[in-house]
Amino acid sequence: MRGIRTVLVATAAMACSDGREPLVIYSPHGRGLLTLAERTFEAQHPDVDVRWLDMGSQDVLDRVKSERANPQSDVWFGGPSYLFDQAASESLLVAYRPTWADSIPTRAWGAGDFYFAVYETPAVIAYNSDALTPDQVPDDWDLVLEPRWRDQILIRDPNASGTMRTIFGMVIQRGLRATGDTAAGYEWLRRLDGQTRDYAINPAMLHQKLLRREGVLTLWELPDILTEQRKGNPFDFVLPTSGTPVIEDAIAIVRGAKRPRLARAFVEWVGSIEFQIMVAQQEFRLPARLDVPFDSLPDWAQKVRTEMVAEPMDWGLLSREGAAWMSYWDRNIRGRGGTGAQR
Repeated sequence: MRGIRTVLVATAAMACSDGREPLVIYSPHGRGLLTLAERTFEAQHPDVDVRWLDMGSQDVLDRVKSERANPQSDVWFGGPSYLFDQAASESLLVAYRPTWADSIPTRAWGAGDFYFAVYETPAVIAYNSDALTPDQVPDDWDLVLEPRWRDQILIRDPNASGTMRTIFGMVIQRGLRATGDTAAGYEWLRRLDGQTRDYAINPAMLHQKLLRREGVLTLWELPDILTEQRKGNPFDFVLPTSGTPVIEDAIAIVRGAKRPRLARAFVEWVGSIEFQIMVAQQEFRLPARLDVPFDSLPDWAQKVRTEMVAEPMDWGLLSREGAAWMSYWDRNIRGRGGTGAQR
């Protein structure tokens, strides 16, 4: 239903015009951040009408592919770098090097200048803080497999979620490093499936189920949990002690964009220090730029910068093999790891 509603809203928005030039953004970043980007960019460009569609990052890639012959979007704003790698390899993006490129780590650049990271998004173990006290919460990935968490874990459906695909990819890569084979990672995911009560079809359903205590733990992304905290929901998180995948959350211009000049201007604004600080303070995004003054970051961002252990990830491998790994998981593991209530 959410996808249908998004398409209907987008179609209606694109059908009307007030004389301003439209700029179409596809993004998984959610209403809060996208509204902030829309409002601030339009304030600097009063002749521009920013129109955004909010969908999962995998859904963005699929949609950009389906529109290859007649692109409807100008900018893809947000999602893990390995999905942008896939898009670049299929000639879905156009190269553009923003003026702020040298201010982010070189690992956050896309080969050929097809995309650049704007934020760093760590995965976390999140929980209902009304149901659990901090000392009860598992503080590392393997601990969520303990018997006491059976049917207490909620997972965002990985088929549409770049975040969950990244977490699953981390598990498989850990197994590969330890044994040279994917079997160890798949076994870990099978055990996780046995712990999982439900796979939520979208973030809103994940929030509702966690709030209703249909499960008390989830594996998810930090900004979303902090956003829900601000709304008053009893959610909290821990950073896994052994390391966590830090998603290089990127931006790129879609090949065939109808408004390339505006697309370049939007990329420049999103990566500016002014907007990076604004988004950190208002929308809980950790800047990818290394030259953002530390003392200008909010307390949560300073804490994460200080305490976060980044998991070594082979993003190229995830880009090449991730789809096959997820296909195997979907066919052979999902719903077969145990007897959870709903799978």
